[in-house]
Amino acid sequence: MEPIKQGIFYCVGVGPGDPELMTLKAVRVLEGCPVIAAPRTKSGEMLALEIAKQAMNLEDKLILPIDFSMTRDEDRRQEEYEAGARAIAGQLENGRDVAMVNLGDVSIYATCTRMAEILKKMGFSAVMIPGVPSFCAVAARLGESLTVEGEPLHIFPAGASDLDRALELEGTKVLMKSGQQLPGVIEALDRAGALEHSALVENCGLPGEQVAAPLKKGTESGYFATIVVKE
Repeated sequence: MEPIKQGIFYCVGVGPGDPELMTLKAVRVLEGCPVIAAPRTKSGEMLALEIAKQAMNLEDKLILPIDFSMTRDEDRRQEEYEAGARAIAGQLENGRDVAMVNLGDVSIYATCTRMAEILKKMGFSAVMIPGVPSFCAVAARLGESLTVEGEPLHIFPAGASDLDRALELEGTKVLMKSGQQLPGVIEALDRAGALEHSALVENCGLPGEQVAAPLKKGTESGYFATIVVKE
């Protein structure tokens, strides 16, 4: 008897929130995989999966929740990545392809690619399917270009950056995952004299989308907030 062929792990970007921004390739790959791995928060939310469900029928798929606490403790996060990878590996070993849905694009601060790194070390194949990045959707929502010819674009995680130094850089700055860090981000923008040149979009393409343009002191936001700072 021939050995069972191992399944392939797919990292699939589902875009920032609007299901119409999912690519044809993302939909095709999800339709072709019998198992869909979905990040799940402590509250039980599986946002990337809910976006995908609006673009296609997933009723015949095995849904494999992958639990993440969103902690900043790197050791704890690594434990969660490894536990998720083991769960996915169990499906791959039995010859089932697994697609993991990921918000935005799979190459930008993506949980999915951390899982792919672990699975590749375990001997499995992994394929990345790009998606629309959140900051590109935010720029479109604002009706602005992120760059002009010759102008640089800088991307920072707002909670893990030296914002004072970052805001001194020439060109457009994108501050991702700004929501929980927003008071400190606003203070840094104010110190740099950049508040009036900054715009925030929360839950871009999702229910409850909010836009603050320009950004002002006292603005409040949830986790999924992206700020664009233009010269």
